[in-house]
Amino acid sequence: MAKTESTGSTWRYRWAQRQNVRRVSTYRGAEKAWRRRDDELRRLRALAADFQGSAAAGAGLPLELANDEVVLWALPAAQLVEVRHTTVLPAPDLTVAAPAAPLRPRRPDGVRVADAGMAVITSRRLVLLGGRGRRDWAYGRMTGLAHDPAAPVTLIQVLDRRRTSGLLLPTDAAADFRFKLTLAFADAIEQRAAVLAQLDELIAEHGQLKPFRPAVTTPAQARLSALVPGGRRTIAVAAGIALLVPAALFDSNPSDPTGGAELAVAATPAPTPSALPALLRPASPPPAHTTAPKRSSSPRPPSPRPSFTPTAGPRCGAPENPLGYDFCAGTRIRRPAAEVCDWFDCVPQFWAGRGYLVQCRDGSVSLTGGRAGACADHRGVRRTISQ
Repeated sequence: MAKTESTGSTWRYRWAQRQNVRRVSTYRGAEKAWRRRDDELRRLRALAADFQGSAAAGAGLPLELANDEVVLWALPAAQLVEVRHTTVLPAPDLTVAAPAAPLRPRRPDGVRVADAGMAVITSRRLVLLGGRGRRDWAYGRMTGLAHDPAAPVTLIQVLDRRRTSGLLLPTDAAADFRFKLTLAFADAIEQRAAVLAQLDELIAEHGQLKPFRPAVTTPAQARLSALVPGGRRTIAVAAGIALLVPAALFDSNPSDPTGGAELAVAATPAPTPSALPALLRPASPPPAHTTAPKRSSSPRPPSPRPSFTPTAGPRCGAPENPLGYDFCAGTRIRRPAAEVCDWFDCVPQFWAGRGYLVQCRDGSVSLTGGRAGACADHRGVRRTISQ
């Protein structure tokens, strides 16, 4: 026996079940990505708080340490690279930024490999113990530092060396190397607390982006448009085609009070492409005794059916939807699409709102943005939905 709800409609129950499965799947994917980023930020925070070295860590290395110098970290596989052309790097800073994309194991253009060996980060300098000698970059003499956003390459400029050089690292070790080099440089200028404060701020901001568990969709929320494959989009496309067909029929058989040119064309055999320009010239009026043939009633082929392609691109945490709505601070939406509640969890009496589209703090969506008391029953406004 088919399962029904209080509405008595089996199709409504199936619609609600599909909606709930889709929303839960979207939520789990977003929550997994959020959790992965949160774990990484907290790992970096713990590392920044406990990161320290010792003189014993440099035992066995062919490296003489100063009295107050300690080894913080050593990477056995690194390559010395040099830039062929003169370049100016930005000044070293303490920014802790998430990588925009995974690094690719490649060497950028204009960079050549000069040596290979072990990279050592100490409390006073970065050292490469290579096969051809030793290369030092003292923190106190650094004038420029840049991390390549696409390749595991870090370039450094120092006062006592004209040519820019740096290190090419294994892809899986580049992120840790860059973060630990930032901590070592921060210690050298006594700014470790600034890095910790920045990480605390990133963790707090990321906590505000935690996805909400979607509300359960009930069969009573189903619309009749859900019975049509494709929903409202199919209805809109069908309405557009219904408007195009009469227009095509009208263009293919225009009315002419005199009937002169139309009679001439109708009495002429089907034109070929080469004869088309001649047919476009006005035809002479037919003799008075000529019997007018019947008008051709065959319309031209209708225009191709428009296709719908969902909007692609970053959504900044917004649920997947074909409307192009996101949380990326773009244009405010004051007249949302009719199917917005098929993709977002709308508040009760959603269409009674007068404002722009916002997400409330409980995850629901309201049309009261910019007005006093917006999302008052839903813990206030969290962020604006844009397009």
